[in-house]
Parts: sequence; structure tokens; C-alpha cells
Amino acid sequence: MRILLTNDDGIHAPGLKVLEAIARQFSDDIWICAPSEEQSGAGHSLTLTRPVRLRQHGERRFSVTGTPTDSVTMALKKVMPDLPDLVLSGVNRGANLGDDVTYSGTVSAAMESTLAGIRSIALSQVYAKEGAGDGVSFDATEQWGAKVLRPLIEMPFAARTLVNINFPPIAGDEVKGIRVARQGFHDYARGSVVESTDPRGYQYFWFGLHGIEHTPGHETDLEAISDGFVSVTPLQLDLTHGPSLTALAERFA
Repeated sequence: MRILLTNDDGIHAPGLKVLEAIARQFSDDIWICAPSEEQSGAGHSLTLTRPVRLRQHGERRFSVTGTPTDSVTMALKKVMPDLPDLVLSGVNRGANLGDDVTYSGTVSAAMESTLAGIRSIALSQVYAKEGAGDGVSFDATEQWGAKVLRPLIEMPFAARTLVNINFPPIAGDEVKGIRVARQGFHDYARGSVVESTDPRGYQYFWFGLHGIEHTPGHETDLEAISDGFVSVTPLQLDLTHGPSLTALAERFA
């Protein structure tokens, strides 16, 4: 089985090393193509206004001066001699839960390979401590990564669907299990924008990644993580809201 690894944290990210170790439990035919620098929050963006450069770091290991989507595109069209059987994106340093998937470069990389008809899985390690930096623990991912991937690798995916996995911010031996859950929803009205002044006296703003609450009382990926489970969520690329089709058609009849 040929597996392509990518991410949005960059070619040198610790989470990518964790993902490679997990992937090698399933195959020796591992290829890596990831952004040369961190691209968190890049979403499903393509680089269109400047050239993209490809650099080789070793056998079957490449970086791209662009977005996660650029990396997958380059891997499929320029780097790999044949298409992979599976694409794994991550392991992201931080959660990709609820509607955060719309911002996520990690999930978007998996979306891009899904568009190419390849089974794709996004993986993220949630962490609880603000400003954890390079101290984020991937212990839950390391202990549960292969366990959650094994049944997924053995099953076919529905067309134009992918799977989003998040690991809770606890030690691996404290994880309660694996829970399949639907995508949750955040309350972005409570999000924060930090305002300050740089050393030269100019005002700047920094988007906060904390203080966003979610609506409790329903079984989503948000609750699964909060309860200490690995969350597994199937996502689809078709964003059409079916029930609105008829109502809109009637408006324009």
C-alpha cells in the first residue's frame, strides 16, 4: 500500500514525524510532501499569484513553498510516479473540531486528495494548555493512532467523503476509547481578537484561539473530545443544503 503524508504545520513539524511512525506500521511505501513552512488556517487555498517551488529533503520526502493543497497537488502531479492508495494529513498540532474544519489546512489537504478519488484521513492532536508551543504532547495520538486507522484502512469510503480524526488532550492510557460522532458547531460570537501595539508604535491585531464555547447537550466531535474519546467524523465535499433546493426553486419559478 502506497501512502502519502502531508500536513499544514510544515515539513519539520513534530506531528508529521508522529504520523510517519504510525504510517510505517502499515506500509514501507511512504511518501511525504508538505509545506516548507507552517500554513495553519490556510484552508483549501491554492497559490495562484506566485510560483511554487519544490525541494527534496531525502528519499520520497519533499516540501513545497505553498499551501497544504499545493503540497497535495504537487505530490499527485509531479512527485509520485503513481497515485497513492491512501493520504494521511497531520498530525496537526491543535484541534480541528466542529466548523473549524472549514479553516483547517490539515482537513483541506485531505479534501484535495479526496477530490482526486483517493481515500483520505485528517488527524489532529487537541491540546488544552494555552501557549504550549513545542511542548504539545502527542501521546494520545502515538498510542491510539494505529488503533483508529486500522479499521479505516480496511474499509472502502463513499465517493467524495473523507474522515476527520481528533485525539483528546490527555495521556494515551487515559483515553476512554473511540467514538464516531457528527461535526459540532462553535459559537464564534464569543471568539476574541487581541489588540496591541508593536515596538514601533503601530497597532496590530491577533486572532484569539480560545474562549470559544460550543453548545452542549448533543453528541458531536466536540463532546467526544471533552469526554476523553478519540473522535472520528465522516465529512462530505458536497456542501449543498438539500432541503433548501425546493424552496429556492419555488422563489425563482
